[in-house]
Amino acid sequence: MQRFGLVGLPNSGKSSLFNALTGGDSPVAPYAFTTVDTHLGEAKVADERLELVAATSGSAKITPATVQFSDIGGLAAGAARGEGLGNRFLGGIREVDAVVLVLRAFGSEEVEGVDDPLESLLTLELELSLADLESLERQVDKKRRQAKGDASVGPEVERMQRAAAALAAGTPLWRSALPNADRELLGPCFLLTNKPVVAVVNVAEEAPAADVEAVVPEVNSALGGAETLAVCARLEAEVAELPETERVEMAESLGLGEGALARLVAASYRTLGLRTFFTTAPKETRAWPFPAGSTADVCAGLVHTDFQRGFIRAETIQWEDLLAIGSWSAARAAGLLRAEGRGYVVQDGDVLEVRFNV
Repeated sequence: MQRFGLVGLPNSGKSSLFNALTGGDSPVAPYAFTTVDTHLGEAKVADERLELVAATSGSAKITPATVQFSDIGGLAAGAARGEGLGNRFLGGIREVDAVVLVLRAFGSEEVEGVDDPLESLLTLELELSLADLESLERQVDKKRRQAKGDASVGPEVERMQRAAAALAAGTPLWRSALPNADRELLGPCFLLTNKPVVAVVNVAEEAPAADVEAVVPEVNSALGGAETLAVCARLEAEVAELPETERVEMAESLGLGEGALARLVAASYRTLGLRTFFTTAPKETRAWPFPAGSTADVCAGLVHTDFQRGFIRAETIQWEDLLAIGSWSAARAAGLLRAEGRGYVVQDGDVLEVRFNV
């Protein structure tokens, strides 16, 4: 399950977005620090291919991929020095797969708080960088002591010091000049700004399209090209409260398109480099997210560790080809199933049946 941490200033609309994404009931009010505890929620990932693949097997159960969202307390300016709620909630998102920055872009006489998304972005980046710097400095001190008796630790210390220098300047690692190779090796440090980042600009219900089209590229540029999308969290949350049978019609009438969840998941999947393969059988058809470039044995291990350990081969077909022939047995009879070894690089939309022996 992919995990995303929602981070924003007080009254950014972060909790409304959380509720829209998960159908949760995170408290929402027009004053700061309504959220004082971390809220967790899950959401199903819509994929129109899933039911179509399931139909070829007459599956009794259809299991979509799921994602988890964390809604933490608003991060105020000066949090690293203990302002507002401080940064005590940030530990709750150190292990998420990606950070979602929620940036408010609407003014309101009733709701206090910063309504300039670029100003919000600068504040969030500074506070997250300072939180990372504090964490990294503690780790560097420990590594320095270790390096006195083990010279091989020296390069690791130097790498951590370069990262600390960027953070001390208020530059998050996601847009620092640190090489990608160095950033990957910093993974065990669990730094917040070393994670992939997606930005959600929370716009007003009546926001003119021209204003939205202007602000999104500005935020995207400030983040160094990170995925950025505009969402009206309030409307999305209201639609999420409706019975499922009414949501699509209401979303269309409000011009919400496919909805915040689908758009955010798609953006996050692109940021994380995720693809999807499927397994199908009369009992169950299931969607499995996987990192692009993964081999067949690695993907088999996502289904069950025994499948990777005893991997023999994977019978594979693209989902469109399976739909065209009608069923797995028909595909086998027609010679359309490919027998792929453990080194095969699985493609988005592949349908796999793993052969294994343990």
